[in-house]
Amino acid sequence: MPYEYLEDVATADIAFRAWAPDLAGTFTAAADATANVMIDDLATIRPTIRWPLHLENDSLEMLLFDFLNEIVYLKDAERLVVRIPEVEITPGPAGHVLVATAVGETLDPARHATRVDVKAVTLYRFELRQLDSGWEATVILDV
Repeated sequence: MPYEYLEDVATADIAFRAWAPDLAGTFTAAADATANVMIDDLATIRPTIRWPLHLENDSLEMLLFDFLNEIVYLKDAERLVVRIPEVEITPGPAGHVLVATAVGETLDPARHATRVDVKAVTLYRFELRQLDSGWEATVILDV
């Protein structure tokens, strides 16, 4: 699990740090961390629905922000709990293009033990940075 929750960063919200050797892996780790705030056991999410994602942004940091907010949107608007096993990030006309497929199912309270309701990803202390060992993101979720 390439993410950890940060206890001393946000008082009323939930903060986490996600990392991986590559950019795409950091995006998927951050997606799992976001989903794991909402659903206690990610293994209970069955891949019965596929939802294509296509996002563009001139900033990698804002691309991650938009990407994580899509996970919250799917839960709120479509009642879907999802995981995103693979992400592809390529150069595009608007800077960076993210293509991925969210896989999951309709939220079922009988099978999905919920934790807290994430309202949004915040920009407060939001950061994506490249390190010698790979990439790392710091994210605070409004709950």
